[in-house]
Amino acid sequence: MKSPARGLLTGVAVAATVGALAGCSAADADQATDGKVELRVATFPPGADAAAYEAFAAQEKQFEADNPDIDIIGVEYEWEGPTFAVQLAGGSLPDVFTVPFTDSKTLLENGQLMDVTDEMEELGYTDSFNPIILDGVTDDEGRIFGFPRQAYAMGLHYNRDLFEQAGLDPDSPPTTWDEVREYAQQISEETGKAGYAQMAINNTGGWQLTAQTVARGGRTQTDGQDGTATSTIDNDGTKATLQFLHDLRWVDDSFGSKVDLDWGTINQEFAAGNIGMYTSGSDVYTALVRDFGLDPEVYGLTVVPTEGADPGTLGGGDIAVVSPTVDDATKAAAVTWIDWYYMQKLLDEDAAVLDAKTLSESGQAVGTPVLPVLSRELYEESLGWIEPYINVPRDQMTPFTDAIWDQTPVGEPKKSTQEVYALLDGVVQTVLTDENADIDALLAQAQTDAQALLDQ
Repeated sequence: MKSPARGLLTGVAVAATVGALAGCSAADADQATDGKVELRVATFPPGADAAAYEAFAAQEKQFEADNPDIDIIGVEYEWEGPTFAVQLAGGSLPDVFTVPFTDSKTLLENGQLMDVTDEMEELGYTDSFNPIILDGVTDDEGRIFGFPRQAYAMGLHYNRDLFEQAGLDPDSPPTTWDEVREYAQQISEETGKAGYAQMAINNTGGWQLTAQTVARGGRTQTDGQDGTATSTIDNDGTKATLQFLHDLRWVDDSFGSKVDLDWGTINQEFAAGNIGMYTSGSDVYTALVRDFGLDPEVYGLTVVPTEGADPGTLGGGDIAVVSPTVDDATKAAAVTWIDWYYMQKLLDEDAAVLDAKTLSESGQAVGTPVLPVLSRELYEESLGWIEPYINVPRDQMTPFTDAIWDQTPVGEPKKSTQEVYALLDGVVQTVLTDENADIDALLAQAQTDAQALLDQ
């Protein structure tokens, strides 16, 4: 569910599965060799292409050359909140993995993340992070439980080829929700494909409903100064979003027949050329190409349309964290890996260039639009560092990269985030499966039910 300056918070959780990386068995991970510290680290979701693993293998070799006392064991990994506790208890999580911003507060409060305050301060860049982002992994006593490593803003992803087939200009994507609806109907009529689709299950329906509520000036939750939260789901922005989905599905017949998509399946459908437009994190291009086989030539990205009195753009991202079950030696190795693999390429020119060169030589995406977890200035400077290796079609993303800085970043709801998203999944599914769904009644009930979750 997955999407990094931000003043934005979080992304979405999708699945948490762990399996051995090619060439690494479970027995390998449990057996020490030559006195080295064996460190199990998260790599890619199942289904990543061979080139991704080739790039990781090259980076693994570079790291181990610099750190000969650490043996890296890569494991496949994809986050899923509902199964996290089971995997943690069962010992099947990697020693180093990532979690979305939305879940970091809950996990640290539950004692499910390792305290890395001293290590981060020793590395000397605690003060380098955007304080809003760092707050997501900081407890009430100021202790830090993870390294923010990537952020994104919500974007509208579109298929340039379907635009052209429908007689639309792919260099002029829609700028309002009314235009999105018009474009979707034209794509559907001219190509027979879904002009627009939206996630609806596994908490992603609630995630995207929240994102589009924010884009229309609404908010689904407000925070009190005493740690309480108030559900505000029943607002004009949420209602307009549900009416938009209803009209696409039942009036225009441009939504398509698949109403049970989540992060993985909507990416699969989009990469296969079956969807004209959908919303998701701006960083999803990498996964679309690496994991789902998207042809880069057909890809387009623009900002999510905004309207209303107080519109914003929902953001997200993830945190690199250490399992709370590891010993001191493994923890030290884990922090060394996080610093090398995730952080230094954000801070240091040589590290950034090495990372970009390695990824580029293995055919991996370099230059996918993200938002900086440090500062905009450093992020833009880093793009200059790696410019020779950027291989994503950024000219097809300029409607996003030119306009995103003018939108107001908004973080995801902070309390019971995934539980409320799961609740809202049902609202989205009802609208997409029942032509006569009573949107007002659905919102009133969802607000009551969400408040009960927030009051627990």
